[in-house]
Amino acid sequence: MSRSSRKGPYIDQNLVKKIATVKGAIKTWARKSQIAPEFVGKTFSVYNGKKFIDVYVTEDMVGHRLGEFSPTRTFKGHGRVVKRVLEKT
Repeated sequence: MSRSSRKGPYIDQNLVKKIATVKGAIKTWARKSQIAPEFVGKTFSVYNGKKFIDVYVTEDMVGHRLGEFSPTRTFKGHGRVVKRVLEKT
């Protein structure tokens, strides 16, 4: 369910403050924060539950959430082909 249009997008106020002061990557845990047009050209270190992943914001990312670009799970594949399965075919 989307956020009410009356309220507007959720943008973490601490990130807005840090943009003006911090040079380099801005470390954040606010994965639910939407990307504002002011974030374009900045690098954020977004926490994925285990480590911080650097996300460079471009114009195409505006309106999305920071957490979308910092995956929390790693895909290992659908399983491997075992030798005995190959012998049957």
